Amino acid sequence: MNLLPYIFVLLAAILWGTVGTTQTFLKEGISPIAVAGVRSLIGGGVLLIAALFMRKINFRKWSWKWTILAALTIALFQSLFFTSVRFTGVAVGTVVTIGSSPVFSGIIEWAIWKSKPNRVWGIATILAIVGCILLFVNRGEATVHPIGVLLALCAGFMFALYTNCSKQLTENEETLPAVAMTFSICSIMLLPFSGDGVSWAMDKQNLFPIVFMGLAATSVAYILFLGGLEKISSSSAVTLSLAEPLTAALLGVFLVGEYLSPTSWVGVAMLLGGIIVLTLGSRKAHNAINEEIEPSS
Repeated sequence: MNLLPYIFVLLAAILWGTVGTTQTFLKEGISPIAVAGVRSLIGGGVLLIAALFMRKINFRKWSWKWTILAALTIALFQSLFFTSVRFTGVAVGTVVTIGSSPVFSGIIEWAIWKSKPNRVWGIATILAIVGCILLFVNRGEATVHPIGVLLALCAGFMFALYTNCSKQLTENEETLPAVAMTFSICSIMLLPFSGDGVSWAMDKQNLFPIVFMGLAATSVAYILFLGGLEKISSSSAVTLSLAEPLTAALLGVFLVGEYLSPTSWVGVAMLLGGIIVLTLGSRKAHNAINEEIEPSS
């Protein structure tokens, strides 16, 4: 079994984890939805130009249904997550959103695609979710606001849906044009609701951070994510994406000078453990199945 798809998804999650730290370099007062819209516009627009130049998009035969669904779900994910954080704070919003998405993804796979997640995924997901909770349990002010928690759960569900829609999309289209089309449409959906327009992105202080978020944390990250997603299950990909808060926390410690309590470091260890269990455990399970099949063939 090839570990490369798992590594691709992990690298994508690590790049997503840089967004929180990168946003601290932006000027204060910019709407998070404006940041998400411009980030999607840069990330999707650059790839769209490249895809059109390479003639990789056939608009007549394109998989519009899955593209629009993927764009809608990722746009709703960003909007719901940012709104939930305003009610609950970053800690609770992140834990509920990121922690619920692997569970939702497993349910969607089972209910819609009739693909039951295996025991390795279950163990890894439990480890990673508990680790995520411990990581954020005493970081910052936490407010358990019912509406905020509900919005965070909806955000987690939307990310799980996005992953499943994207998996269907990549079965029909190449990864680069798929990301290009998804995020170009996503930006069209988000920018009218941003309130801040796009002019702020041209400010000298804002330009480098937003370009980094657009190219590295969107273009490159989602190409890696969808590239890995082609070879592994949606539920496994979403569980591996829990490396995002892990990366954000470690960057906060080593770059911003934030403090992690002993409990949070236990969470870091459990998150890493969940990722290792999923990656290596899935490989062993795959090899075991192949060994059973080969003698009978």
